[in-house]
Amino acid sequence: MNSIIIKPGREKSVVHRHPWIFSGAVQSVNGDPRAGDIVIVRDYKGSFIAQAHYNPMSKICARVLELREDAVIDASWWNSMIRASVERRRGYSPGLKKTAGSAERLVFGEADFLPGLIADRYGKIVIIQALTAGVDKIKGEIAEIFNSILKPAAVFERSDAAVRALEGLPESSGIISGSIGALDTVINENGILYSIDPALGQKTGFFLDQRENRRRVETLASGRNVLNAFSFSGGFSLYAARGGARSVTDLDISAHALESAGRNFALNRASPAVAHCQREAVQADAFAWLGESGRVFDLVILDPPSLAKREAERAGAIRAYQRLAELGMRRLSPGGILVACSCSAHVSAEEFFEAVRDAAARSGRKFSELETARHAPDHPAGFKEAEYLKAIYLG
Repeated sequence: MNSIIIKPGREKSVVHRHPWIFSGAVQSVNGDPRAGDIVIVRDYKGSFIAQAHYNPMSKICARVLELREDAVIDASWWNSMIRASVERRRGYSPGLKKTAGSAERLVFGEADFLPGLIADRYGKIVIIQALTAGVDKIKGEIAEIFNSILKPAAVFERSDAAVRALEGLPESSGIISGSIGALDTVINENGILYSIDPALGQKTGFFLDQRENRRRVETLASGRNVLNAFSFSGGFSLYAARGGARSVTDLDISAHALESAGRNFALNRASPAVAHCQREAVQADAFAWLGESGRVFDLVILDPPSLAKREAERAGAIRAYQRLAELGMRRLSPGGILVACSCSAHVSAEEFFEAVRDAAARSGRKFSELETARHAPDHPAGFKEAEYLKAIYLG
């Protein structure tokens, strides 16, 4: 089999279960492996380290699949690994009410020992992302595995992430198997309904990773006027409304996002709490609006998209998070609560939390740190570079 030899000392991270091997760590390549092929990884003495997906076009030239030399990575292996990933999540989120139309994470890449594969279930639809050449090569077989496990109406691909370009792959989206009568589908998350579009929604259709923080916001919202900045489809707003908020203001630069949030609010008007909550939509740049508006709120939620897509943007992103928190503090009424979130993997939790704490200190307000949060149990990180989600609550 094709193999790669790791430079002396560079094998330690893999031995300690880091799933990535960078091109700079490779001493030599034996054979003629192509993008997406499986290679044996050996140290400079020739000893076995791992089996991995290989891609000479990527800076991450190998992604570890197996630490066993005798393991056969075939259709049976993929079936077993995907089934194990789905099964693990049965106990991950005991607080999630799984009803008809439930949505959940099924596979989370390296955290489930399946690098390059993301899979989510939205009711009767499974949506996958093939983010590496190795997974892209067998995505049809992967769809068949999900068909056998879950028997969905369709397996839909949302491999339209920019990261595929780093693998030398074009963006790809569409139905792999089955059929979808209408692309819009209604999901049920803990009794709250959301209309999602598998073809156009963020990530695989919805921000499933923020479920735990949405539940926390619900417990804080009673009697409060709530601002949901970067509101997108209104995820936090609906939990706040059900939690007894007097009003919610969705703030987003995208008209499409605000329309989506409005539809979701309408879907939940059968809930007395939601029906009694006043909703307002504001289309504006969040940074500008927060700086210019004189309005104040009792609960301010800041959940921007990633502000650092690459390492070179890290320092600027930290400054932006601090500025955003400063603006958010200005919009807080006395006794108000600030919820600040980040999904930038290139900004560490410590850097993000310190940026928000510094902003709060500069505001001159007295505040208590209520809690910090990171990844939900069904979105485990597993290694430093995969740690992206964090949130801090100040009141």
